[in-house]
Amino acid sequence: MKKETEHQPDKTRQTSEALGLLVMDADAIRKAIRRIAHEIIEQNHHLDRLVLAGIPTRGKIIARRIAAHIEEIEGICPTLGVVDVSMHRDDISTRPRVSVLELTELPLDLDGRPLILIDDVLYTGRSCRAAMDAIASFGRPSQIQLAVLVDRGHRELPIRADFVGKNIPTAPEDKIRVRFEELDHLTDSVTLIRPAPTAA
Repeated sequence: MKKETEHQPDKTRQTSEALGLLVMDADAIRKAIRRIAHEIIEQNHHLDRLVLAGIPTRGKIIARRIAAHIEEIEGICPTLGVVDVSMHRDDISTRPRVSVLELTELPLDLDGRPLILIDDVLYTGRSCRAAMDAIASFGRPSQIQLAVLVDRGHRELPIRADFVGKNIPTAPEDKIRVRFEELDHLTDSVTLIRPAPTAA
């Protein structure tokens, strides 16, 4: 999965470099995350044993928000975890820079428990595959599901999300930028960035 970290204003704008289109505002993000929480509740009957494992960085924020919704709805807060994928990627030697390492935190009694991986954007599927490799070194969950805020397509591996906030059709050269207030100090938003048309 390819992530972008540049700051981007919330509203649509055109620059000499790219076209930015706001595809989810803060309210749309809130509704999507709450809907994902409801779907997780419907498909998982043992919420007291459920593990929500966010992939840094924004996956951790989404995991916390989903857990808060589940606790509000059902009165049960799933176990929160973190799965760092930095050293498990199969393209680490070709990436221009290595992501900052974060500590993977998963429950000691992971064996036999259902786990939901959570990320902001699903793209090639390589981050998800790396996350599953990382999880395997900690234990053997009874089931691994995947929840993402945005699925932009262009999979390179046979991986699909079980819970999706929004499907956004993209071209390979497009970028998806997710912003969360607590991390980016900007209003929550999802922006589609398209390269500006080249002059004839």
